[in-house]
Amino acid sequence: MSTIAADHAERLRRPAGIRSLRLGDTRVTYLPDGAVLLPPRGWLPDTTEEVWAAHPEYLDATGHLVASIGGLLVEYGGRALLIDSGFGPRSLPADPQTPRGPIHGGALLDSLARAGRRPEDVEAVAFTHLHPDHLGWVEDPSPGTDRPPFAHAAHLVSEPEWAGHAGLTAGGMAGTVAALAPRVRTVADGEEVFPGVRVRITAGHTAGHAEYVITGGGQRLIAFGDSLHSPIQVGHPEWSAAVDHDPARSAGHRRALAAELEEPGTIGFGIHFADAQFGRVRRDGGGARVWAPLAD
Repeated sequence: MSTIAADHAERLRRPAGIRSLRLGDTRVTYLPDGAVLLPPRGWLPDTTEEVWAAHPEYLDATGHLVASIGGLLVEYGGRALLIDSGFGPRSLPADPQTPRGPIHGGALLDSLARAGRRPEDVEAVAFTHLHPDHLGWVEDPSPGTDRPPFAHAAHLVSEPEWAGHAGLTAGGMAGTVAALAPRVRTVADGEEVFPGVRVRITAGHTAGHAEYVITGGGQRLIAFGDSLHSPIQVGHPEWSAAVDHDPARSAGHRRALAAELEEPGTIGFGIHFADAQFGRVRRDGGGARVWAPLAD
């Protein structure tokens, strides 16, 4: 294995650090909040033991997929947008009733400060979907205060995703829904929500899951949320996550997304992609699509 390949393999199985890139006048920065460990066969139930034996580079020393949790800061002309907001200041052990391992968050505000921004600089928080590991800090107060850090900001949610929010209340997220409700502004497919940032609704993982397409400098970045959870799915879009709302629909979208990410001038952003969030889709020696993380 070459030095570069070895470094890429290491990045596929460790939690993320802060990473940034520029798209012309737009700067995007991944802000870590925490991580969750995922049992590979539990999370991707169509895989086999043989698959993971052949691809140990995706698994940490405990045999788990490492899924980082955080948000994407988008800066343009002094303005700032945040896409997703992590898990918030809490930790939970593995849940034997679900395919989720231990999860923790809480670092997002420190990451934001390291990126040179304060919460009050963020004019809006745009959510890919309404799952707890993307809704951190919605109801949690900033340290030393009694207000959530982004309480001043619009909370952007796709129209079909917000239409189903009653299910979140029934599912034990009443407090989160109550905190969201007065701040939510629903957005439609194709709407520009920030300079150079458009939403597109890609149902499958949830009924109203949204991706955000960011353009600048002759390039585009697709922040695809939970359309993909692991880089291994780039080459196997048929492998849906156990938590996908509509596995067949999510698989169909992944096929189209993997092809789109292979197009010239296109960068992907995988929020859960261990320490390899920013990358391009390339072909390996056998012609299969693979995730190629951008170099530092």
